[in-house]
Amino acid sequence: MSEKEKNTTAEVETEETAAVEETAAEETVCEAAAEDFKEKYEKEHDSFLRLAAEYDNFRKRSQKEKDASYSNGKADAIAKLLPVYDNLERAMNQPTEDAAYKKGVELTMTGLVKIFTDLGVEIYGEVGEQFDPNLHNAVMHTESEELGENEISQIFQKGFRTGEKVIRFAMVQVAN
Repeated sequence: MSEKEKNTTAEVETEETAAVEETAAEETVCEAAAEDFKEKYEKEHDSFLRLAAEYDNFRKRSQKEKDASYSNGKADAIAKLLPVYDNLERAMNQPTEDAAYKKGVELTMTGLVKIFTDLGVEIYGEVGEQFDPNLHNAVMHTESEELGENEISQIFQKGFRTGEKVIRFAMVQVAN
């Protein structure tokens, strides 16, 4: 091999080595850039996931508040009508000679009870039921051999609830 060929071969080898080194350097730079990009991507992705979770929680909380708001409004409106119910109940229990008057009071009471039922209101508190402090307000106590333990012996005021929400506790007398 001639001197010229050796130089050319050496130059080609040098150029190839330089190209390989340059490619390696470029790959290192690309890998570093890729790592930076991956880090930024993961950070942004994590931030996005957190924001999506916060929004989902906000949406659920808002829906619960909306549902509770309707339920509370309905309970407040029903609570305002309870004195009317009590007065109609007293009027039904009064003796009267006027049959038309008595029939009118009964029809009015039936209409009010139907409205309550349609709204999902449960009227509770009957003689013979078991006393439940979550539903009843015991204002009197009596001893009786005929009645069982914690049995309601007298109702002073009916109780009202919608779902699990008590609008008014039943006012009762409890035996034994």
